[in-house]
Amino acid sequence: MAKVKILADSTCDLSRELIDKYHIGIIPLTVCFDEYALKDGVEITPQDIYDYVDKNGTLPKTSAVNITDYYEVFRFWHENGCGAIHISLGAKFSSSCQNARLAAYEFDDVFVLNSDNLSTGQGLLVLRAAELAEKGLSAKEIYQMLLIDVEKVEASFVIDSLDYLYKGGRCSALAMFGANLMKLKPCINVTNGRMEPGKKYKGHIEKVIPQYVEDRLKDRKDLNTDRIFITHTTCSKECVEEVKTLIKRLVPDFNEIIETTAGSTITSHCGPNTLGILFMRK
Repeated sequence: MAKVKILADSTCDLSRELIDKYHIGIIPLTVCFDEYALKDGVEITPQDIYDYVDKNGTLPKTSAVNITDYYEVFRFWHENGCGAIHISLGAKFSSSCQNARLAAYEFDDVFVLNSDNLSTGQGLLVLRAAELAEKGLSAKEIYQMLLIDVEKVEASFVIDSLDYLYKGGRCSALAMFGANLMKLKPCINVTNGRMEPGKKYKGHIEKVIPQYVEDRLKDRKDLNTDRIFITHTTCSKECVEEVKTLIKRLVPDFNEIIETTAGSTITSHCGPNTLGILFMRK
């Protein structure tokens, strides 16, 4: 067993199968429903988010992991003789990274990586760290390699509706109305640790998604073909299978095509029928 424990915020959106396979420790963010504070992936599911929004017309609030919770996790692994790498939700999205770094300050064997990403953009780095730990690298060596890998992650997704972004204060009422009226499906890119608008597609989401996938992958020569994630919020099985088939046609060399469903924190920001493909460049 590796002597380095790999930890991550729940926003990495890895499936339970992957978490168990790589022995990853998940530290949950909090989703607040009125007076209730619930742990992402532990006490709340994405369906709870949809039900709350349908009933109340507003989004629940999400909050970062606090310093004390991080400290207790880091202390546990330190006292059990393990160094630790914690891969955090991007620092420009949340104070989680800052809190984790403050908690790790007094441990010389705990390293906190700002993923500069979210969802399985963060998850790609988590799996990379886990594989390096299995090879016997030290926590410091893994951290130094991940600092380079952060720049190689390519994360994007297509949103069916701007309703959730509007409810969360991330777009104007005019932008939402215009997009819905014209049936626009915006692509959002994660660039330099921020979400930036990309190409605007037009039409039904299940027609738009194949166009988006082809735009991201066609004729690319710079792809790391270890794995690619298809991460979505309740897209249809048929849509996801079509994406898998298209990926295999465009880039037959991917060793793994992994489907994951976004967790509650990510779902609360993007809403249903969002899909992204996330991978690394060479």
